[in-house]
Amino acid sequence: MTDIKLPRLPDRTPIKLTITVGADLSQALKDYADLYRVQYGVQESVTDLIPFMLEAFLQSDKGFSRTVRKS
Repeated sequence: MTDIKLPRLPDRTPIKLTITVGADLSQALKDYADLYRVQYGVQESVTDLIPFMLEAFLQSDKGFSRTVRKS
């Protein structure tokens, strides 16, 4: 078989998570969604933004990145 440059795609099966957040965090997330709408002119729901916010957080966490690379 011929080798191709693109590696096998990762599992992209979505996993549904249910969480409970406090009132302050809920309001902050709504405020962030409002700011996102002002910035980009597109209304996105908090639930649509959260996965991208979590991904950005994990990518910016240097300690986490170092630990994961060592595993």
